[in-house]
Amino acid sequence: MAAITKTQQHRSYRSVLIMSAWGHVIVILSFLFLYVGKLLDDLVGTSPSFMFGLFFLALFAGIGKFYKEAWLKRKDV
Repeated sequence: MAAITKTQQHRSYRSVLIMSAWGHVIVILSFLFLYVGKLLDDLVGTSPSFMFGLFFLALFAGIGKFYKEAWLKRKDV
């Protein structure tokens, strides 16, 4: 079994911490886009169109960005 140095262990913990923060980013981004979509719907008069559209845009963009970063960091963990 190879000995793991302290810097390698800290780098591994840092990567896991960054990946776990993405859950908060996705939730906050989704609620923010929901709110902006609701404001646009009230302004234009379209009922849930912008609200749902921006919500799903935020959801897919957040998950896509998370997947991309996880794919690049997979070697560090």
